[in-house]
Amino acid sequence: MATKSGGIDRVLAKCRACVEGGNFYEAHQMYRTLYFRYKGQKKYTEALNLLYNGSLTLLQHNQHSSGADLAMLMIELLNTAMTPVTDDNIDKVVKLFRAMNPDCQERHQYMVASIRWSTKVDNQQHKLGHPDLHQKIGLLFWEEKNYVQARYHFLHSTDGKGCATMLIEYHLMRGYTSEVDMFIAQAVLQYLCLQNKETANDAFQTFTKNHPQVKRGSPYIHPLLNFIWFLLLALEGGRLTVFTILCEKYETSIKRDPSYKEYLDKIGQVFFGVPPPRAPSQGLIGNLIQSLFSGGDDDEDMMQVSSSSWGSMASSMTTSTREINPVELD
Repeated sequence: MATKSGGIDRVLAKCRACVEGGNFYEAHQMYRTLYFRYKGQKKYTEALNLLYNGSLTLLQHNQHSSGADLAMLMIELLNTAMTPVTDDNIDKVVKLFRAMNPDCQERHQYMVASIRWSTKVDNQQHKLGHPDLHQKIGLLFWEEKNYVQARYHFLHSTDGKGCATMLIEYHLMRGYTSEVDMFIAQAVLQYLCLQNKETANDAFQTFTKNHPQVKRGSPYIHPLLNFIWFLLLALEGGRLTVFTILCEKYETSIKRDPSYKEYLDKIGQVFFGVPPPRAPSQGLIGNLIQSLFSGGDDDEDMMQVSSSSWGSMASSMTTSTREINPVELD
């Protein structure tokens, strides 16, 4: 074991000497040659360490194309060896991503390849990429103040608190005061479309508790926030009647962003068994009402909604929201 480790150390030392001497092409070719040798012998652990250290070394010396090439070979190796998604492997992937120039095309290609790897070796359990990988990529984009990309990756993670904290900064830095509710509303609706109810709730609670422009505690002064709050509560009971009434009462708020209707259609299908819209002219409310009265126990559902709950809910409901142009967040 010590002999193998010593051999790897000597090879890496020779490669680093080439880099430090400015012989970047020679070093790059040496890394590639050794990689294919290790791969042919199925020494995947040695090959992985070689590519990781070689890529990081070249990237740190501003050899972005050569470093990215070795990084892509590392992802290829992870796929070939069906290497599982572990914290250590995610850290390696993200550290190389961090070392790449944000403006280079290879960086995006590497990111896409790494997410595909996390999907492939996970037996398609996370079809859009492993949430832990997305979370760390999201954190990196957040550090770089690339809020659009950070938001995308947080939405595919389970870090609702981190997403909300990022959205607070995003809104304070680049959003309008009148759009504070829309920043979190869209994120929550998208989390729910991805069937990530727990993370959606974490994001909403963190955002509303920590944003300086949001009054703490419900009911909120923003009707859209009240709608999201009630929606999250309605999901716990799974009552289609509650969902339908909420969408009716807050129809004006929902219309502030055309995408909300599409999200709510999907949420209705996923959580309440609402069929997909049959006719574009029918609209969200019409579709919900049709589904509501197509069942046999709707009257029973309605009777089980307590009068005290609806009394407190009705006191906070309003449809008098001001129309504004939403910020494009996607």
